[in-house]
Amino acid sequence: MALDNEYTLLEEVANAVTHGIGAVLAVMALIAMVALAAVDGDVWVIVSLTIYGSTLVLLYLASTLYHSVRHAKVKLVFKTCDHAAIFLLIAGTYTPYCLLVLRGAWGWTMFAVVWSIAAFGVVFKILHVNRYARLSLMLYLGMGWVGVLAAVPIFENMETGGLLLLAFGGLAYTGGVAFYVWESMPFNHAVWHLFVLAGSTCHFLSIYYYVARGAVSV
Repeated sequence: MALDNEYTLLEEVANAVTHGIGAVLAVMALIAMVALAAVDGDVWVIVSLTIYGSTLVLLYLASTLYHSVRHAKVKLVFKTCDHAAIFLLIAGTYTPYCLLVLRGAWGWTMFAVVWSIAAFGVVFKILHVNRYARLSLMLYLGMGWVGVLAAVPIFENMETGGLLLLAFGGLAYTGGVAFYVWESMPFNHAVWHLFVLAGSTCHFLSIYYYVARGAVSV
């Protein structure tokens, strides 16, 4: 039985469960980061981690709801939220690196760039959620890897462990795209979701242990 002409019922169950687990983990991650940021109350740490954690929760919640509902019009609303939330999560993930690691001209420039792209992407998805799929994918990937422009200052200001987790996270997201576009493969979207979970886990560990902890007195 096909739903929304995209996935079978069993596929949608798998899609919803995989990111439902992600939503629970994202809430736990947000709580952990806010608690850590509250240790010394530095406003930049609190703002950066709250933005990142909130976009993480938003992405997984929107995705879970999109894959859980069956009413066509409601499903379209959550699909729009899901696709728009990808742009927000990418920008949200950049935020701690921009404001806590890079800082200065590099940090604020990257911050402005990624959030400008995110704002454009959200509007783009609201207007064209069911069109220009390839363009959307290129925007996601391009936005995700634009950070290589700041590779040198990031490398100079982060420990090796944090850098490796940052890179592995990006590779997980990018590698998962192969399954995202492999539409003839059963449960391809659920597999894509697993790659997203892996990528966001790597980035959370990088931010929590190497960005946030380095910015607070613990």
